[in-house]
Amino acid sequence: MDTKMHNSIAWDKKVEEGSAYTLPVNSEIIERSKRGDWEIYLTTKKPVPRDWFPTSLDGVKILCLASGGGQQGPVLAAAGADVTVIDLSKKQLQQDEMVAEREGLTVKTVFGDMADLNMFEDEYFDMIIHPVSNLFVQDVLPVWKEAARVLKNKGILISGFTNPLLWLFDETLEEKGILEVKHSIPSSTLDHLPADEVQNHLDSEQTIEYAHTLEDQIQGQIDAGFVITGFYEDDFGGTRIIDKHIKTFIATRAVKMKVD
Repeated sequence: MDTKMHNSIAWDKKVEEGSAYTLPVNSEIIERSKRGDWEIYLTTKKPVPRDWFPTSLDGVKILCLASGGGQQGPVLAAAGADVTVIDLSKKQLQQDEMVAEREGLTVKTVFGDMADLNMFEDEYFDMIIHPVSNLFVQDVLPVWKEAARVLKNKGILISGFTNPLLWLFDETLEEKGILEVKHSIPSSTLDHLPADEVQNHLDSEQTIEYAHTLEDQIQGQIDAGFVITGFYEDDFGGTRIIDKHIKTFIATRAVKMKVD
């Protein structure tokens, strides 16, 4: 089966259902961003530190990678950046287009796969913003390699992703307050389901998520030519029992260092 297109359809459905990650920013946020009072989120609660960005975003070419939904892209455009948003959900991209039209912003949208940026030339972007989205791709290493290819030398990659330990536990039991280790890493949503429930999951157009190793998430960036220069953690905001024990979201700032 084509799992990428399955997730494309599943995210279109999330837009229809009004999932939090598909809700576009309001006009007040855009107005503040135009005045220089802006912030974006790659995880749940913590904003990305402002010192992870250049002092001014005027004219900075930013690729919002698998970042549709009318959230990060419009804010950065309102702050002065030259923004391109790529996503594999057409309805997520429509959220960016809607905000741009509503607020008089210029935001370019591209329907495409985060692991295949062939539509962009080498060393074109100054920055890439990549929220928690690579859990929807089976192999994360091509994502880092393509990010390095399209970034300029010393370009900045800011990424959010999940700590794989989140997937270790039986989710049904966790909802009852019990943390029981059941799954291994790497694995996927489909691996965690009983065989007789897999087709129901697919038929209901729910997303397929992939638990990547920390080695692929962090060393994968390093192997692609990045140097990690920033790191923070975040959680679900107290909605999961595991929040009481450890934070399960990670964000990194990485700089492309081209070796001559």
